[in-house]
Amino acid sequence: MRAVVQRVKQSAVYVDEEITGSIGRGLTVLIGVEDGDTDKDAEYVAKKVSALRVFDDENGVMNLSVKDIGGEVLAVSQFTLLGDVRKGNRPGYFAAAAPEEANILYEKTVELIRCNGIHVEEGVFRAEMVVDISNDGPVTILLESHKQF
Repeated sequence: MRAVVQRVKQSAVYVDEEITGSIGRGLTVLIGVEDGDTDKDAEYVAKKVSALRVFDDENGVMNLSVKDIGGEVLAVSQFTLLGDVRKGNRPGYFAAAAPEEANILYEKTVELIRCNGIHVEEGVFRAEMVVDISNDGPVTILLESHKQF
């Protein structure tokens, strides 16, 4: 499972020009589910998202998590994170999980973040979305449950 985590001042996701989820200060998390991912991958990503210390403490040091600051998470499923462009210029998505499997693990990840006491808003699985991200910092962290990077 791959995730792009961005510290944000605010963020919103739109489907057909309607807001389906929006947050204030917190994290926008783009989540891609890989073929072969399991509950362990969802647990890894949820734990990391919930505990990432990317918010400044009173000394200006990134030492606080989204939970510590009372922030929120906007979760958006994004299979294109699994795009492979090593050959040619058109991404191949052979590593992405089938939609039915991906949705189950995406939802599991979101639920596990919520179980950590964090408010989560969402996009719409498999919908064409517009994501408005006010990246703060900018701070962007890449997560990979298989620890390839």
